[in-house]
Amino acid sequence: MGDEQAGTKSPKEATMQSKILTGLAIATALLAGPHPDTRHAKAQQTPDQEGPVYLSSADDRESVSITVYNQNFGLVREIRDLSIGKGRIGLEFADVASTIQSETVHMQPLSGPRLEILEQNYQYDLLSPQKLLEKYVGKTVKLYRWNEREGRDEVVSAEVLSVNNGTVVRIGDEITFNYPGRIAFPEVPEDLIARPTLMWQLDSRADRQRIEASYLAGGMNWKADYVMVLDEKDENAGLTGWVTLTNQSGATYRDAQLKLVAGDVQRLSPEPAARMKAVMAMEAAAARQDFSEEAFFEYHLYTLERPTTVKHNEQKQVTLLEAPEFAIDKRLIYYGAAHYYRGQYGQVESNAKVGVYLDFENEKENGLGMPLPAGIVRVYKRDGSGAQQFVGEDRIDHTPRDERVRIKMGEAFDVVGERRQMDFDVIGDCTTESEWSVQVRNHKDEEVEVELMEPIGADWQIVSSSHRHEKLDAHTFKFTVKVPARGETTVTYRVRVRWC
Repeated sequence: MGDEQAGTKSPKEATMQSKILTGLAIATALLAGPHPDTRHAKAQQTPDQEGPVYLSSADDRESVSITVYNQNFGLVREIRDLSIGKGRIGLEFADVASTIQSETVHMQPLSGPRLEILEQNYQYDLLSPQKLLEKYVGKTVKLYRWNEREGRDEVVSAEVLSVNNGTVVRIGDEITFNYPGRIAFPEVPEDLIARPTLMWQLDSRADRQRIEASYLAGGMNWKADYVMVLDEKDENAGLTGWVTLTNQSGATYRDAQLKLVAGDVQRLSPEPAARMKAVMAMEAAAARQDFSEEAFFEYHLYTLERPTTVKHNEQKQVTLLEAPEFAIDKRLIYYGAAHYYRGQYGQVESNAKVGVYLDFENEKENGLGMPLPAGIVRVYKRDGSGAQQFVGEDRIDHTPRDERVRIKMGEAFDVVGERRQMDFDVIGDCTTESEWSVQVRNHKDEEVEVELMEPIGADWQIVSSSHRHEKLDAHTFKFTVKVPARGETTVTYRVRVRWC
């Protein structure tokens, strides 16, 4: 009884007091009103900040669009609806790309001349273990080392002296480096931020503002890939085009309007902007044509017809086009070389490879007709069992509509060529005549057609030939010959060349 009178409370009395204090705390919070929206809460004022600072994140986005160029950069445009109040304020515009080119940032109000931009800054001194250590050079931290014998952490205070090629600290009267254990910091320095942020000083004349911000950022790229499937006779094919989009910009864009620009856009070499690291993830879209296309300046613009989310460190695939069947022209071409005509040779080539090419017209009648972005075309064909097999691939350049596309598949196995110089005469200054025999052997069970392509250069004239030749341009002629099954065809010709 004496202890209770001296101030010691019984367990029952202590429980009752705790409940009373908890009730008072809840009542105080309710009287204080609802918590402010943390997205628009005032940040702590810094000495150089005249007004309150508001934070805007991706949650404030009303809309976002990204236009990606196939040169590893993109244009980001977003609209945010903000409650920031009137007067002189600071606006932290977060969730921007870490690869942003700050000199390309443009911000404007969409609700009339009620917002004046006084200053713009880009903050990218990001929080990391190394940065944290650098900020604490000359300051005191705590070092924790586990003591296995006592089963607890031992704590010492240390002054950070240097963090170059290892951490150097002063503990008491001793200086050491790479102290084993973990480092504890009292707080995060104010000038370190968790994510890249645009910072504006604004003069707002309205409580609510709709603003549009746009900027160029690196680390966004796209490419086109095509899959072609040949029919049994190599006379028709189907083509599917895919767009593969890669985002390594450091930001995620949810429900974005996606546009792609194909073409060779001139850009000056920028300062090294990139702080880019990438771990790819694949997200494949359903196989259907999702992009519309339009001419844009001297390029072509492809627009995805639906919103899509483009995540950081993501690789996304979307169908560009589908052409189920169109005619192709399979060609066997045996190329010569211009230097053959400048000197004396005997047998120039034996068992030489004959190239295999596929040509088609990029026109509407073929189910195509869309300007084709540069990319790789991979070609497949079904074997005797019906399984698709890979038969070759080639890269195409940006190809306008109504243009002819040529794809090299590789070299023919059963068709080979041989070139021999049969005669060489010097008939004047800088003028020679040479006689040639070009033989093509076909080991297939069916007849083939082969084009003998002869690049020659200089001034030339066919003096005589066993087959009709076709002049393609000032420096090229060709012969087109039929080679019977399991047979051979030989073309002979004499040509005069003058090179001065």
